[in-house]
Amino acid sequence: MKIIRKFALVSMILVAVLVSCGSGTAETPAEAEPVAGGGESSQQAVPESGGTGSGGAQSALESESDTATSSSDAARRQALSFQDAFRDVAREVAPEVVEVNVVNVVDVEQQSPFDFFFGPDGDDGEDGEGRQYRRQGLGSGVIVRRDGQTTYAVTNAHVVSEVDEVSVVLNDDREFDAEIVGTDRRLDIALLSFEAPGNVPVATFGNSNDLQVGDWVVAVGNPLGFQSTVTAGIVSALGRSAPQQGRAVSNITDFIQTDAAINPGNSGGALANLNGEIIGINTWIASRSGGSVGIGFAIPSNNVEKAVNDFIEEGQVVYGWLGVSIGDANPQLYPNIREDMGLGDTSGAMVFNVYSGSPADNDGILPGDFITSANGENVENANQLTRIVGNLSPGESIDFGLVRYGSPRRVNVDITQRRPESELQQQLSRVWPGMYVLNITDELRERLDIGRRRRGVIVRAAVEGSPAAQSGIRQGDLITEVNGRSVESMQDFYRELNERGDRGDDLTILRRGETVERRITP
Repeated sequence: MKIIRKFALVSMILVAVLVSCGSGTAETPAEAEPVAGGGESSQQAVPESGGTGSGGAQSALESESDTATSSSDAARRQALSFQDAFRDVAREVAPEVVEVNVVNVVDVEQQSPFDFFFGPDGDDGEDGEGRQYRRQGLGSGVIVRRDGQTTYAVTNAHVVSEVDEVSVVLNDDREFDAEIVGTDRRLDIALLSFEAPGNVPVATFGNSNDLQVGDWVVAVGNPLGFQSTVTAGIVSALGRSAPQQGRAVSNITDFIQTDAAINPGNSGGALANLNGEIIGINTWIASRSGGSVGIGFAIPSNNVEKAVNDFIEEGQVVYGWLGVSIGDANPQLYPNIREDMGLGDTSGAMVFNVYSGSPADNDGILPGDFITSANGENVENANQLTRIVGNLSPGESIDFGLVRYGSPRRVNVDITQRRPESELQQQLSRVWPGMYVLNITDELRERLDIGRRRRGVIVRAAVEGSPAAQSGIRQGDLITEVNGRSVESMQDFYRELNERGDRGDDLTILRRGETVERRITP
């Protein structure tokens, strides 16, 4: 049975109070504490010359000392109970965590050192002898399911990505070869299976939605090869997004941040609560040194549990798909976007492009729409909308609140299943219009040598393979007209672009002082 310690935090506070009060009680003011040669109150209570009246004072001192001793003992017992809570979690979770060993076999060509001076002695056409190099790696995993002797362990996708051999070592030192059931790079989750006779403990998932900042957590894994290492900390923050630059971590999950020590080798290990339930899978750290500095991140257990079920039932993680490319209405990237598009201070996600034939396209979402809510839940940013849609099941309907040309609207969309990334990359010709535009600024005028009389929107980027890119539209182009109508802002551009629907649009572009005509068609 799981041993639950709900009084842990109270225990720590009580210990702190008792320590700060010395030998007195929490209710006794510090200046009234009986101290040898003490303060004014003790001098008045005890006559200077011994004798009569000293018995009562002595009794009071002994009574107060007994009270202090009793309180100290109680605090010690509660502190030990708090310690027992961590011991119980360690005893329960450590056997549920495995060491994941991987091997990547690399072919290396080996040449004779004489070839360096004399060239290959090569009448037989061979340049050198082949040699295989076994590159080893290490991570952690958590046993999450068992079907007979078939045992499933979850780990990170980056731990087992592009490897040739995988094995797991249990807490009792038994080792088994493992197979990869499936991997998902977006979530950075992988599921392994192996055949293990005998007793194998299986972890229990907790509800990561119940977590709060300040909750105690325990991390268990194999940092730097030290098997079954247990560290403790608190939940430092919730809903963290991975940095977009310099990381391969996706935005499909909102990470749990913890100060429990996580180091290389902890990837795929357990983050547990004081009930011994798995509430996260440790994934990455923020560090300049490569070691723990108290900033670690874990995938919430609710995301992991869904992925495990999808791997076993479908062979892959199933995501909902809307069919849009979105971003934040960031004035630093898109100057004056909020004023121009009539967004005010409303949070949400900007729709820059829509896949032709996608659920968004079929049900009426347009480029230039700003999505503010999904099924009544406010959308804070593009990452959150990605998570909301991704967690939906194919066939579900979702009611979007949005702003279009400054006016509120509602659109209901039937979600479908997201195709693999490789397939979506082959369908970029369906991304409409296939570009990102922004309002012109004085700085851009100077940089691109655009006269002050010129009006329009500047192409920030064109999506490779899209209708915009295929028609020859380039980064830095100034779009001055759409279908013969002048555009002076992003709102003008999207309004005119969406006017013709799927009939195509004629664009007038200023490029390096010359006017260019381009036609784009969905």
